[in-house]
Amino acid sequence: MQHFIAERRLLYSLKGSDVRQEFSIRLGVPYTVEEDTVGHPAGKGAAGCHVELRGLEDACPDVYGVDSLQAVNLASNVEPLLRRLQKKYDLFWLSGDPYFE
Repeated sequence: MQHFIAERRLLYSLKGSDVRQEFSIRLGVPYTVEEDTVGHPAGKGAAGCHVELRGLEDACPDVYGVDSLQAVNLASNVEPLLRRLQKKYDLFWLSGDPYFE
């Protein structure tokens, strides 16, 4: 069972639709990695952080850093991810206000 350390809940609607649904972005507990993404040994202390989009079919790759602090820091910067999602969806805070002005 995956444990999460942070979550942001938002609303989305498909472009051209008025129907809004809730989704969340969740960050998993950082984990130690022994190999990089192509099978080479990772540096001592290297870590990954799972990013999950719950409520959307879109997937996110895990984020990696030289240590757990960097992995969490990089994973918590969700703005680039949300900008990519904005090509397909309109995004809103739970209050209904637009996420991006």
